[in-house]
Amino acid sequence: MSGDEELREGRLRKLLGEVREIFIGIFHVYRAWWVDILLLSLIIFIPLGVLDAADSEALESLRSGESAKAVVLSVGAFLIIATATLGEVFLAGAIGLSLIHAKDGRPPSLAFIARHLSYGRLIAVDILYVVLVAAGFVLFLVPGLLAFVYLALAGPVVEIEDRGIRASFKRSIQLVRGSFWLVLVVLLPIELVGSSIGKAAEVPIEALLGHNFVAVGLAEAMTDVVLSPLWAIAAVLLTRKMVERKDGVTLPGPAVADLQSGKPSA
Repeated sequence: MSGDEELREGRLRKLLGEVREIFIGIFHVYRAWWVDILLLSLIIFIPLGVLDAADSEALESLRSGESAKAVVLSVGAFLIIATATLGEVFLAGAIGLSLIHAKDGRPPSLAFIARHLSYGRLIAVDILYVVLVAAGFVLFLVPGLLAFVYLALAGPVVEIEDRGIRASFKRSIQLVRGSFWLVLVVLLPIELVGSSIGKAAEVPIEALLGHNFVAVGLAEAMTDVVLSPLWAIAAVLLTRKMVERKDGVTLPGPAVADLQSGKPSA
C-alpha cells in the first residue's frame, strides 16, 4: 500500500469514527431527554405540519387548472419544499440552549427555554436557511448541498454563542470549513431517511382517515415531531465538536464521553 493510499485510509477511518461518535451522542441525548425534546418538537411542528398540509392541499386543487396558473404552482411547490424542512434549525437552537444550561444531567424547564430563547433571530435564521437551501437545489444540486452543509450550524450558534443572524451564518461556514464531509455524512442521511419515513407514514394514516387535509397534516406533524429532533441534536453536537476543534473551548453541558456512558452531566 502506497503512502497516499494509507493517508486516504487513515482519513476515512477518522471520518467514520467521528460519524459514529456523533450518532452515539444523538442516541443518548434523545434517550435521556426524550420527554423534553418531544414537548419542544410538538410545540414547533404541529403548527408547521398543518401549514405544510395546507400548501399541499392548495397545490393539489390547482393541478387541474389552466396553464396560466404555472407560476402559482411553482410558488406552491417552493413553499412545500420550504415548510418540509422548516423548524429543524429553530429546534436545534432550542436544544443547543438546553444543553449549555443543563443541570445535573437534566435540561432546563420549558419555562426557562421560553424566557431565554432568541425567537426573532432563530426564526429569521431558520427561514433564511430553508430559502437558501431550496433556492440552491432549484438552481442545481451542488449549490443546494453546499448551502445545506455550510449553513447548517447557524441555529445552534445563535443560542450557544449569542450571535446575530448574519454573524451566525458566517460562524457556521467557519466551523464547517475543513469538516465538510463529517457534517454532510451526518446530516444528509438523517434528512433523507426522515423524509422517506414521513412519506411512508402518510399511507397508513390516510388509509385510516382518508385522503384529506386532516390526514396529511397529522402524518406530517407526527413524523416531524419524532424524527426532526434527530437532525437538530446532530447539528448541536456537530457545533459543539467544531467549536472545540477550532477554538479549543469546551462548552458547558454534556460531553460526548458522558453521552457514550449514557449519563449526561452538566
